[in-house]
Amino acid sequence: MLRKLPPLKSLRAFEAAARHLSFTRAADELFVTQAAVSHQIKSLEDFLGVQLFVRRNRQLLLTDEGQSFWPKIRDIFEILINATEEIKAQRASGEITVSVVPSFATVWLVPRLSKFKQLYPEIEVRLKASDEKVNFVREDIDVAIYYDTGDYPGMHSVTLLTEKLAPLCSPSLLEGDKPLKSPQDLKHHTLLHDGTTEDWRRWLRHAGVKGVPLNQGPVFSHSVMVQQAAIYGQGIAMGHLVLSQADVLAGRLIRPFDLMMESDYSYDIVCPKESADRPKIKAFTHWLLETVRIESEGLM
Repeated sequence: MLRKLPPLKSLRAFEAAARHLSFTRAADELFVTQAAVSHQIKSLEDFLGVQLFVRRNRQLLLTDEGQSFWPKIRDIFEILINATEEIKAQRASGEITVSVVPSFATVWLVPRLSKFKQLYPEIEVRLKASDEKVNFVREDIDVAIYYDTGDYPGMHSVTLLTEKLAPLCSPSLLEGDKPLKSPQDLKHHTLLHDGTTEDWRRWLRHAGVKGVPLNQGPVFSHSVMVQQAAIYGQGIAMGHLVLSQADVLAGRLIRPFDLMMESDYSYDIVCPKESADRPKIKAFTHWLLETVRIESEGLM
């Protein structure tokens, strides 16, 4: 005979309230009212015959019984979540949440996602645009695409695309009073920046060019904004050639000089090691790599 268990809703309310030490924050997490959380806690206390919380100086605290009960309930919910995820992960279906740098999401990934949907109609891709590193333990993220140096301790990672840098500008800047003929002509034009001058500094050193003022020109928070400013003739961008591919092919941007420079950064696919073999993650990673392979001849 099965022993009687407390209602699941009451246990969920207790676990969240004990973790936050707040009925209000627990209610926000569970998408219910504070009164509903309070009611569920009272129901659980009546079932157990003990008090689980006490208020002191406007602060919510666990009683001794609550402190003893909470870790066990927390571990049980963790087991349930993991067991559920393992079952769901056995098929290449369901949702996959991807954290990706905003510029890459907008310019490269989003335009290609329809092809992934055609190949894997049972997988729903959810994108979260972010420049921040993912805490895979705390965040509901399956895989991330970073633009970084490739150092991800304890993670499974594979390089998707290496990046090359070169000045880009509107075709109109090749004409006028001071047309761009050589890198030395950059001193007569406005340089556009994406929050740092380091890429420009490295490229100019690589080109052997001196006397170009780096502390002038507008600064933008993202590379795509720099690129748009260059399209409108507002200056010269240090272009990320992966991101600018479509605009270069369409003639909206041009490379005034042949000289390119390898970036220290690359676009990398990153996920926890224990998640790398999950079918939906393998499917998404394989599609990304195959897309790059197929397009590689026409990239630059």
